[in-house]
Amino acid sequence: MKTGGQHRGKNQLRIIGGKWRGRKLDFLDSTGLRPTGDRIRETLFNWLRPDLHDANVADLFAGSGALGIEAVSQGAARAVLIEKDRACVDKLRQHRETLNAREAIEICQADALSWLATTHLPQFDIVFVDPPFADHLHDTVLSSLDASGCLNPGALVYVESPRNHIINAPKGWQNLRNKQSGDVRYALYQT
Repeated sequence: MKTGGQHRGKNQLRIIGGKWRGRKLDFLDSTGLRPTGDRIRETLFNWLRPDLHDANVADLFAGSGALGIEAVSQGAARAVLIEKDRACVDKLRQHRETLNAREAIEICQADALSWLATTHLPQFDIVFVDPPFADHLHDTVLSSLDASGCLNPGALVYVESPRNHIINAPKGWQNLRNKQSGDVRYALYQT
């Protein structure tokens, strides 16, 4: 699990802002699942605030749903949550029902790289990339995301990685923000 106060109770995360502020959602105890901590999410959504209203968002490794659900809570029009683990997908669907968010949250059970390789993807303003650290997928996913054609001009891409990993962002992407918290490095890029 990440450091930085990610949840109040065991396997529980708290939505930090917006219409569902304070709501607590359970998440599964699954290998590689590390919901983004409260402090990091607070910083991230402060960065995103000017661009979040009515944005179309994708969370490529949704896991607990912390980033995609938070985005909708704080003003995004729509979030597509991509997750390959069936049990996590079932939990995400449960959260969507609990929050009465069928119109705003789409959940796809898929491998993120396979999903990015499909044709006719929706267009996104903001994409969250936070794969399991042990899988070492960051550079491959960013390259696939850049080639996918699903990014609107000037789209924002959030990347969370191990502190010692250097992100090789695609050519032309601008690093807008970069911070560290404990063992985690997180950055915001503009395409």
